[in-house]
Amino acid sequence: MIEFPWLNDQILPVIPISLSCSNFTISANALLDTGSTVNVLPYDLGLQLGAIWEDQKVSIPLAGNLAKTEAKGLFVELQLQDLEPVRLAFAWAKTSQLPLILGQTNFFQEFDVCFQRSSQSIKVTLRR
Repeated sequence: MIEFPWLNDQILPVIPISLSCSNFTISANALLDTGSTVNVLPYDLGLQLGAIWEDQKVSIPLAGNLAKTEAKGLFVELQLQDLEPVRLAFAWAKTSQLPLILGQTNFFQEFDVCFQRSSQSIKVTLRR
């Protein structure tokens, strides 16, 4: 289990993560969104991971305020501090004007998350 402090300047729950793909690794802050159906990766982060838009064959429909945004499926390895890395599916959005989002498919299928607003912490446990 890893405990993250609730970032005081953030209203929403955000955690630091590392992403790896195509021999590239980046660090980023990700929004934990229990209302999001899928994980969403902004376009610029996908490029930093060495992904090539034209090589991605699977289109992913997005909903809500992202419904008009084109997205393609991309598998990325996620690392949370010293926990075992996990391969996650992302909807790689063709816009950089959105946060990195961790959603139900498949972040919340791989990890148990406990939001403790009163103690200003987020506890994350790998389900394996």
